[in-house]
Amino acid sequence: MISTAIRVARVGSAAELAAAALMMLGFPCLMVAALVPSVPAFAAAAAVTYLADHYLHRKGSYLINRLSKVRAGLSIRFLIRQLLLVLLLARLALSDDLVFYGAIACFIAFYGLQAPHGALVTLIRNRRRMPVATRNIDLASRIRIPDAPPRVLLDRSAEKMLHLDLAAVVGVLVSATIDAPVPGFVGIGVTVLLGCLYVLALMPYVRGRKIPPNAEKVLAALDGWLRDHRPETVLYFSGSKDSAYQVNMWLETMEQLDSKPLVILRERAILERMAPTTVPVVCVPGGVHLMNMDLSTVRVALYAANVGKNIHLLRVPTMKHVFIGHGDSDKLASVNPFSKVYDEVWTAGRAGRDRYAIADVGVRDDDIVEVGRPQLAPIRTWQGVPEDRIPTILYAPTWEGWDDNPGNTSILLAGENIVRGLIKADPPVRVLYKPHPFTGTRSSAAKAAHTRITALVEKAAAARGTDGRFTADASAQAAAKAELARIEARLAELSGGGGEKGDEAEATRDGLADTARHEEVARLRSDWNDAYWRSFGTFEHRVITDAEPRLYDCFNVSDAMVSDISSVVSDFIASGKPYAVTDSAELGVEEFKRQNTAVRAAVVLGNGAAELGELLAAVRDPASDPLAEDREELKRYLLGPDEPTSIDQFNTAVADLAAKAETRNRGQEARAAAGGAVEEVEPEDAEQAAR
Repeated sequence: MISTAIRVARVGSAAELAAAALMMLGFPCLMVAALVPSVPAFAAAAAVTYLADHYLHRKGSYLINRLSKVRAGLSIRFLIRQLLLVLLLARLALSDDLVFYGAIACFIAFYGLQAPHGALVTLIRNRRRMPVATRNIDLASRIRIPDAPPRVLLDRSAEKMLHLDLAAVVGVLVSATIDAPVPGFVGIGVTVLLGCLYVLALMPYVRGRKIPPNAEKVLAALDGWLRDHRPETVLYFSGSKDSAYQVNMWLETMEQLDSKPLVILRERAILERMAPTTVPVVCVPGGVHLMNMDLSTVRVALYAANVGKNIHLLRVPTMKHVFIGHGDSDKLASVNPFSKVYDEVWTAGRAGRDRYAIADVGVRDDDIVEVGRPQLAPIRTWQGVPEDRIPTILYAPTWEGWDDNPGNTSILLAGENIVRGLIKADPPVRVLYKPHPFTGTRSSAAKAAHTRITALVEKAAAARGTDGRFTADASAQAAAKAELARIEARLAELSGGGGEKGDEAEATRDGLADTARHEEVARLRSDWNDAYWRSFGTFEHRVITDAEPRLYDCFNVSDAMVSDISSVVSDFIASGKPYAVTDSAELGVEEFKRQNTAVRAAVVLGNGAAELGELLAAVRDPASDPLAEDREELKRYLLGPDEPTSIDQFNTAVADLAAKAETRNRGQEARAAAGGAVEEVEPEDAEQAAR
């Protein structure tokens, strides 16, 4: 029942739900206490509402946002509490006392301070929100960007300002209790004084050298950097905050380009979630600003997603535009008709080319280039199950998609059957459950199924921990956990965790890449991954929903995978390991394989998951695996040849397309020059004719 209430209220925990209930019940209790009247009861109810409100704000609760939509926002709640305090004083027959009038005057003055306070906070935030935000770009040498105001002044500023009334409320309640005006006037004075000081503390940041440069100067500085740096290849991305992984997967590839790279983002939320990189990054939310940027040296633009904002760069004719996508699968998104707006479409292997030909959506075969998948380099090929551990099976279902097509994900109809089958396997196997990060974001049924699957895995892990057949080296695990803590502390130190961070303008100013730090972070993340897997038994079932360990790390410790139709399957094929795909739509094995290329070398599971035995048999005895040769052939078809390496293929494709762009631009210049020559001759001819 509690879990249902949490889901309906859209809160994060039972504690958050309890705080919301206490706050909502606290205000009726305040009214009753004021009417009775009872100072102790009023003080207790007020304390509950203050604490619950503060807790919900600190947690960033969804309910706080909803209350403001129904005219019960933060300032209204404080105002009601103050009015009820005045009612309490009246019911206590104190309406003729000075403290009564003092309280009223205090609250009126206090609310008068809200206007300049809110205006100053808004003005500071607006002035410090630059037209562009950058990383790894030196703007500080071109324009002066002042330090951000102390975080304590702007972080949850409205809540902090309103809570300054606490001194007045406490003082007045004390005066009402002991029938003496001094505590009340002291509290009133403290509240008004602190409110004035808060406003005065903000004023220096809206004048003089504490104001960042205007948009015109910032954009001019960026154009100056672009002219000096002369980027040649751009990775362009726009999307929701949850889609940041789609650009993150290309950052390492951009770092390995032979040409000068630049990443252009359109949403600040993506920049905040972008993985560390040494590539210059510029976030340009405004379309007009983007279209006026000096990108004259760029010859190739790479697009990782088909979105409407792509048009702002697609309109530039001096560069060639390429759709590279964010995965290679048999989903409809991989043959989107929008792809025909690009000069070229790059696919991993021959399968992508054939997919477009079959779909017949207007993408010409001549415009398709096979470049492999550079991101798959970290995936190690299978060498069989080591003798010192049991097989590990990864269950990595995709999310429910935008509609209720039963073929989208196996979680709804088959997920629990798959996990139960793996948990009960004999001889035993270990289960790793890593769902898609979007799982449950659209469908409540998918979220509920994910919760049940998680419970199954965790229950099985607890049971296995008490099973005498499975033992672990406790000292080695303790050492690994200690190493994890050390690495995480160092990573937090390198990323600035634990300290106060500046705002967007300050991050732009101080966002230059530290190559040594970047390399250390990469090494530490590799060490973290190694320590993570050593921190628990090789037999221990695991639910992995965090960003770390990454999906490819899970590939490398697994001996087989169960998944759905998605790019996850295509990527896993690079390992050469056995895999199974669920036919949740119940198309039948032959039809399922006909429609989905990546399934041709897979064990096909029904929703009952009865075929899991075939997958486990291939893992336990690779020599008799009937699909081994099919997987090798399919790997070449989907992902291209192993030689030359994918990054070499990718760099060659970039260079070839850049040459085409350069040829086109020279042709345009030549035609423009020829047209100019004609225009210059014509006046002379006219003059001679006139003579």
